[in-house]
Amino acid sequence: MKLGSYCMYCMIKRQMENVEKYEDEAKKAEYMKNVLKIILDADDLAAPVITARINRLHLEFFKTSYSFDELKEKYNNLMLQKELAINEKIAASGDRLLEAIKYARVGNYIDFGAMGSVDNNKLETLLDTAYKEDINATEYEAFLKDMSKAKELVYLTDNCGEIVLDKLLIKIIKELYPKLNITVIVRGKPILNDATIEDAKLIKLDELVPVMGSGLDVPGTYLEEMEESARGKLESADLIISKGQGNFETLNGCGLNIYYIFLCKCDWFLRRFQLEKFKGVFLNEKNLVDTMKQLN
Repeated sequence: MKLGSYCMYCMIKRQMENVEKYEDEAKKAEYMKNVLKIILDADDLAAPVITARINRLHLEFFKTSYSFDELKEKYNNLMLQKELAINEKIAASGDRLLEAIKYARVGNYIDFGAMGSVDNNKLETLLDTAYKEDINATEYEAFLKDMSKAKELVYLTDNCGEIVLDKLLIKIIKELYPKLNITVIVRGKPILNDATIEDAKLIKLDELVPVMGSGLDVPGTYLEEMEESARGKLESADLIISKGQGNFETLNGCGLNIYYIFLCKCDWFLRRFQLEKFKGVFLNEKNLVDTMKQLN
């Protein structure tokens, strides 16, 4: 997904906010010039790749990186506290797989990268009303057919907290498709509040299925720089479930059999998908390519 004007504006605004605390005005000005250069030289790079490059620049200039450790711990623990109750709601539903997808999708709200902050009241509302949200029936039927034939599934995670709901979905998939080999790929290095191996271990996802890192400090899945073993696993999979806007931005157009699950959280996505804020997407890569062509 190419970088749009909305993304450019958001990136510049976010970096201005990030450097506001520093007193050296000359250094801040030089830093922002370099930020603008990264954006100008981006060509066809997706926003998450550019974000990673800007974060590296920030570390080089100010000798410190953004830490989301406290927020990650907070939301992992918050969702672990809710895990049992949500699991019971999923178990009581008529279609456990469909219900688990709905919960995994609303969990994508816990995103400090796209939004900068998370409203806990809004999160509670989304969780309380997850069962009411629609999943495209045609797309879901196609997903079930793909699941029945697949031998290898790769699940790409996105954010902390959210990953607890991913675990519930993966658990249902394992129960319904016991012969399916499932591998989870998380971020290779800390970036924003995205989930890493450490977070997967904290919520005991690694005790459910094999988990591996992407090798990247990118808040997405950038195939060109991905660790070889993780990329090989991804490209050889029959089926891929991809969570979050960042994974969509970096993978859309790659041609793999991907089902994207995310909430539309920023102006660019609202315009691209013609949806209200915090409404969800569940679509296959092929159909998303067709959708993008229609909207462009």
